[in-house]
Amino acid sequence: MLSSERLQFRKMVESDIEKYHSWRNDLDVMKTTSPSLDLYSLDETRSFVENIILNSTSSKSYIIEEWEGNTTIGVTSLINIDTKNRNAECIIDIGEKEYWGKEYGTEALKMLLEYAFLELNLHRVSLRVFSLNERAIHIYNKLGFMKEGIMRESLYRNGKWHDIIIMGVLKREYLNKQ
Repeated sequence: MLSSERLQFRKMVESDIEKYHSWRNDLDVMKTTSPSLDLYSLDETRSFVENIILNSTSSKSYIIEEWEGNTTIGVTSLINIDTKNRNAECIIDIGEKEYWGKEYGTEALKMLLEYAFLELNLHRVSLRVFSLNERAIHIYNKLGFMKEGIMRESLYRNGKWHDIIIMGVLKREYLNKQ
């Protein structure tokens, strides 16, 4: 489907549910992306994937695969797609920790933004990021996202309150940055 030098996107299938379940229950993976930090049963994950990821009419979700070993490394989505106003929110999780810090997340997000802007013709893509996730904020800034708002002290993690930052990028800003 969508591809870059090292990565390809493909639709999630039933056989991906167990891998996704392992990421969803890995607190190291979820502590910077999931507000609830809950543990889920395989049935709960299966229901989430079937109802939210596979059968949504307002989102597009993809498994991120590394070309070389055909290794499934994460998941990315455009959610709350608003075709009238040409907006969507994006989500990205690199679930395989050995791929962290090697710019796979940046590469995957670039692929998703190019798809959003050049294929879906969206005008704006937004995201939410926890203020404690400095590595992700750096990547988002590098790709042209700008801080649009702050949900002050909306996340309680490790005994402290943290902000949730709302960021967005317009099509023209993203294309100019590239």
